[in-house]
Amino acid sequence: MDEIVVSLDGGRKVTARLPEGFTIVTDQPLDEGGGGSAPTPFDHFLASLATCAGVYVSDFCTHRDIPVSDITLRQSAEFTVDDSGRHRLVSVALRIELPATFPEKYRSAIVRVAEICAVKQTVLNPPQFSVELV
Repeated sequence: MDEIVVSLDGGRKVTARLPEGFTIVTDQPLDEGGGGSAPTPFDHFLASLATCAGVYVSDFCTHRDIPVSDITLRQSAEFTVDDSGRHRLVSVALRIELPATFPEKYRSAIVRVAEICAVKQTVLNPPQFSVELV
């Protein structure tokens, strides 16, 4: 199993080091006691949904020689506050903006392609989680 190593960098800043050598830095907003220097972990989560769909859309178009430079994906999220006062994600909406030149025959297929993103599928079919103290 690949391992992500997380360091606590002071304040509310936390850094994840991925096996491939990449680093993901997170922080909390100023009004939540952080430095506001980086996206929050939840921002990264939401971005992973949108960017994953983007990879699928890009691959679909590239395999069909359809230019991707004028395609934009926009994602919005709706939150509610539960009984304990915590914000909870209730819906995520993804809009794919296609240029007028996008082939009509692929318009419905591009939606289906975006829906099969691996991150979304993991949310819909969650893995088991465990936390242990060592």
